[in-house]
Amino acid sequence: MSKVQCKGVLFDLDGVLADSTPAVSRVWTIWANKYGFDPAETVRRAHGRPSLTTIRELLPQADHDAENSIVEQMEIEDLDDVIALPGAAQLLHSLPANRWTVVTSCTRPLAMVRLRAAGLPVPKEIVTSNDIVNGKPHPEPYLKGAELLGLSAADCIVLEDAPAGIRSGKAAGAKVIALQTTERDEFLREAGADWIVKDCASVRVASSNLRDEISLLLSIAM
Repeated sequence: MSKVQCKGVLFDLDGVLADSTPAVSRVWTIWANKYGFDPAETVRRAHGRPSLTTIRELLPQADHDAENSIVEQMEIEDLDDVIALPGAAQLLHSLPANRWTVVTSCTRPLAMVRLRAAGLPVPKEIVTSNDIVNGKPHPEPYLKGAELLGLSAADCIVLEDAPAGIRSGKAAGAKVIALQTTERDEFLREAGADWIVKDCASVRVASSNLRDEISLLLSIAM
């Protein structure tokens, strides 16, 4: 077990709190096949980043907003197997409500739909792709997440599953716990993860106090 001190916790959504991988894969596979792109590579490219970023890269001459609206609507409608990942609900409920939030590359409507579909608590404010100019791996998302909590990113711990998100958290100045839910360990380490755990069930709150200090106990993956 490793003990980690922080004042706030910033969670990515997909692959950390909610398992939406099958839905994401289905939607982006349909989209990739429509334009003749390799589905597996397109899904990998899209994971952990705003969908608009992927669309701009792959279809530079397209109507990006229109394409993004199509992808978003497909994702909103594909919720059949969106569920909470192991330990996610328990971890969120064990944290002080004003000391955690969600920082996701989803749009706000999609993030809200997925949180509710997974039966997870919804924080008062979250950071989505609608709230930023620069998506992950840029530091802006996690800087804004820390700001929502009234903290510096250096006082926060980020939980991420995607290399782009890990790089975003590290660039913001936070320590990052990487989850093995999506990528191989080598990619998590290469992106700069400080610790690697299996999933949220490997993280528990040891204590929190009136000075807003939180102690987390991590079961480090071997």
